[in-house]
Amino acid sequence: MPNHASRRKAIKSLVLGSIAVNTLSSFRSENESSAMKPLQLKGNINHSVCHWCYGSIPLEEFCVSVKQLGMPAVDLIGPKGWDTLKKNGLVSSMCNGAELGIPDGWNNTQFHSKLIQNYSDMIPLVAKAGWTNLICFSGNRNGMDDETGMKNCVEGLKKIMSLAEKNKVMIQMELLNSRVDHKDYMCDKSAWGIELVKRVGSPNFKLLYDIYHMQIDEGDIIRNIKTNHQYYGHYHTGGNPGRHEINDTQELYYPAIMKAILETGYKGFVAQEFIPTWPDKIAALKEGVTICDV
Repeated sequence: MPNHASRRKAIKSLVLGSIAVNTLSSFRSENESSAMKPLQLKGNINHSVCHWCYGSIPLEEFCVSVKQLGMPAVDLIGPKGWDTLKKNGLVSSMCNGAELGIPDGWNNTQFHSKLIQNYSDMIPLVAKAGWTNLICFSGNRNGMDDETGMKNCVEGLKKIMSLAEKNKVMIQMELLNSRVDHKDYMCDKSAWGIELVKRVGSPNFKLLYDIYHMQIDEGDIIRNIKTNHQYYGHYHTGGNPGRHEINDTQELYYPAIMKAILETGYKGFVAQEFIPTWPDKIAALKEGVTICDV
């Protein structure tokens, strides 16, 4: 004979459990929907993001997420990825693909022939695609003094600058730290890079100022940006130490840095280049962009 009290208790538990599951599902659905709602961006900063930091996410899927967040661009994409960007209505804010890697750069004349050929081929492709920025690197010292490296960079870069000017493509040499991430890299101080820009003497050659890297090798970020902004054509973010999220887990205060960049009249892109540690990498990106949207 059935126990009616136990049966009523079981039915009550089942109903409550069902309500709880439905409520949780609804909460998760709302949360996920909220996470991917376009950001209400203020329009002062042109936001971008480097795909390599999210390497586990295929470019196509990544572009969809970037677009859903309301961001206009992706950084460090070569020709193979340009169609994917265009398909998703995104801009390649910094192109790559002509360089030989970070260690082998313009400071070494043995690489000039190949670099000149690569950049001569790539510059028209960048222009034809409608993009405007192309990255380059100084290369490592390998025992070379800074003045020799400077002269070698000037000699090589001048051979591609008329083509860059003709195609309205900005060649940008990235400032990287040589203390932690890129041991022996030559363009590791803003002063050296600025002198190089002056000697190259082209309006189409500037520096990619990576905030994370320069915090490690010289600091004084805001003063440097305000004083030398005319030599900087692009910016990258990253939390120090570790190049992770740019929130209060690290030492740089990005809202103030972004305000300093805006005060210079800069109209180019600021690309998030931190490596997410959160399980939800796109949520980490959303937070980073929100922090920088001043």
